[in-house]
Order: sequence, then structure tokens, then C-alpha cells
Amino acid sequence: MAIEDADTSKQLPQVQARKLLSYVLANGEVAFSAHARREMAKDSMAEQDVINVLRAGQVHEPGELVHESWRYRCHTNLFCVVVAFDSVALVIVVTGWRKK
Repeated sequence: MAIEDADTSKQLPQVQARKLLSYVLANGEVAFSAHARREMAKDSMAEQDVINVLRAGQVHEPGELVHESWRYRCHTNLFCVVVAFDSVALVIVVTGWRKK
């Protein structure tokens, strides 16, 4: 199955979530929730920091079903960003934080 055919309404394996993040970064759109913007501001995170995490980070944990959408944590050494796929063309940043 091609990554652009992924069913984002179902839990994706971590490897597929990682590939879909790369696909969306290259072909789609990244949106930020109001909550994400507030949490990013608390930890002095810029949009570019989040994009860098989504570009280079790893998805280690299985997706979590929260409010009827699957959430995935993307990690680097410095940050964690939680995303939800609205579709294969849109990822929503739910929250993010700087690791202490």
C-alpha cells in the first residue's frame, strides 16, 4: 500500500506514521492548534523547531486514540511534538514541549 493511501482514521504503525509525516511535509500542510501554540510559547519553541522535529524525529510509541483522533509523539533529543493526521495531506500539531 502506498503511503498516500494510508487510512488516518485507524491507528498507524509507528513506521508508517513516520513515513506519513515525511510525506505530508513534502506534499501537504502542517497546521497548529491553539493549544500547541500556547504550549510552544511556554517552552520558547518556534514553528521551525516543530518542523525540524517532524522532519528528523522518531515515532517510538504506538498512536493513542484521544478525542476520536489518533495522536503520535515525534521525538528528538530536545523536543517532543504530538500530531494528529487530519488526512494524508494535513497534519495538525496538537502540542509540543522542550524536554527538560
